Amino acid sequence: MKAMILAAGRGERMGALTDRVPKPLLEVGGRPLIEHQILRLAAAGVRDVAVNLAWLGDMIAMRLGDGSRLGVRIRYSREPEGALDTGGGIRNALPLLGDEWFIVVNADVWSDYPFEKLQGAGAGDAHVVLVDNPAHHPDGDFSLAPDGKVVEAQRDRLTFSGIGCYRSRLFAACRSVRFPLVEALREAIEAGTLSGEHHRGEWIDAGTPERLEALDRKLRARRPG
Repeated sequence: MKAMILAAGRGERMGALTDRVPKPLLEVGGRPLIEHQILRLAAAGVRDVAVNLAWLGDMIAMRLGDGSRLGVRIRYSREPEGALDTGGGIRNALPLLGDEWFIVVNADVWSDYPFEKLQGAGAGDAHVVLVDNPAHHPDGDFSLAPDGKVVEAQRDRLTFSGIGCYRSRLFAACRSVRFPLVEALREAIEAGTLSGEHHRGEWIDAGTPERLEALDRKLRARRPG
């Protein structure tokens, strides 16, 4: 299975931290956020990884190179200034991802979710990982029905983790060039083709300086010595 890491965003919530350094290269536990993702994907058997680039993208490409240092092969999907949002970015990268299932993960989340579970995880068009609602997102995004389908209910809502696997046909339909991933997910919900699971392990959205610092402290505390 191939994978894609979403790394093109400006990272506005990071303030001055991303003025000169792209968010995926901000370090936690002595390593850039995006490298944590790549290493976990490699450990799960993923060998082909696409990375989309926009804001300070050359810095990301220079750091990661062809991916061999991290045990994968990396190819880059370059986007225009301002990027294409998450859904548009995935559709733009489809030539690198093929027609089979592929994993997509946000560069700025950290989790102990085992990516190997996504191998053939869904039978529809998409399968997403949901987590308990964090303090900064108390209302959640979606609900999980007893049959494993993701639904738009108002009760027992969970938060989309930024981790999922998808079929290319979910993004191939004609849309505007720039659109969010959630737009495609809602279309799959309406069609009954979006399944999901509730991950109860560790998950952190490191999208603000405060949460980035907290994650850094957490990971450094685990390092031996």
